[in-house]
Amino acid sequence: MDRPRSLATGPAIGSRPDQPGRWQMRRREFIAGLGSAAAWPLMARAQQGDRVRRIGMLRLGEENDPVQKTNLSALTQALADFGWTDGRNVQIDLRWPGYDINRIQALARELVSLQPDIILTNSTPATAAVQRETRTIPIVFAGVTDPVASGIVPRLDRPGGNITGFARWEASMGGKWLELLSEIAPGLRRAVIMVNPDTFPVSTFMPSFETAAQSLKVVLSIEPVHSDAKIETAIIRLGREPGGGLVVIGDIFTLMHSARIILSAARNRVPAVYGANLWARDGGLLSYAPDTVDLIRRVASYVDRILRGAKPAELPVQLPTKFEMVINLKTAKALGIMMPQSILLRADEVIE
Repeated sequence: MDRPRSLATGPAIGSRPDQPGRWQMRRREFIAGLGSAAAWPLMARAQQGDRVRRIGMLRLGEENDPVQKTNLSALTQALADFGWTDGRNVQIDLRWPGYDINRIQALARELVSLQPDIILTNSTPATAAVQRETRTIPIVFAGVTDPVASGIVPRLDRPGGNITGFARWEASMGGKWLELLSEIAPGLRRAVIMVNPDTFPVSTFMPSFETAAQSLKVVLSIEPVHSDAKIETAIIRLGREPGGGLVVIGDIFTLMHSARIILSAARNRVPAVYGANLWARDGGLLSYAPDTVDLIRRVASYVDRILRGAKPAELPVQLPTKFEMVINLKTAKALGIMMPQSILLRADEVIE
């Protein structure tokens, strides 16, 4: 009777020296099995690294707004340029509250419940709403007016916590808007800043506004508005004064009432400078605001870094670096304003 052979007994009697015996074959299978077992954690880690990431977005505004569609398209393209393609290695969950403050918080809660890898916001109200729902999921904001004054971050250079992003304005913008208004309306004597103080921290800009007003010898005042009626009354009154001009800062309230403001300014022949470029494209006289495309690209760069392991707490909040001026010549002609050549040469877009 044949004696049982173990892995240590050597080749079977009668096997050819140039052919492996069964023990050698088993040994190779055994080693191969060990190799597969050792490789499994590496494969698992690779698969985990290649998993589809989830990006939540809470975007103040209307989904069908052409400007919103353009900005969203630019953002998805910028993310793709960094290697993150919706439907391939990222899934984007979008929520649109319109301009309804009451819906913003509910949609922020809904987004957080999905446990995305990162959440993007495009305004102060949206950012604050998401921040109230999570202190762990990374948040990247764009369009926050004053991140420190708004209580979003304690400081710009090292924001700490789970949030960072890009401020929409810098404090010197107030003076720039007033200077532009004086250039297009040389007889400017009184400038009114139209703002809803409940939705916009105008105090951020007041030092630069006041410095420019003193230099230009212009009387400056704030017109707090909370309704269409207040808007209409304020602009009618301003139109009756010689040398009156208007600065409209873009925030959630004035954006909701932009059509009313633009129409009333035209009816009462009030020159106005606006703090969002869509205003001039919608019929406003002149706008000066951060370059949206540049801002979107910079947001995408932060998303890329965070998805690859960077911590929001260590990414500084950044201020805008590129700005656009848009002039509506059709509106200028209707108001009887001859745009100075110096303004036209500096404009990034002129609407005929």
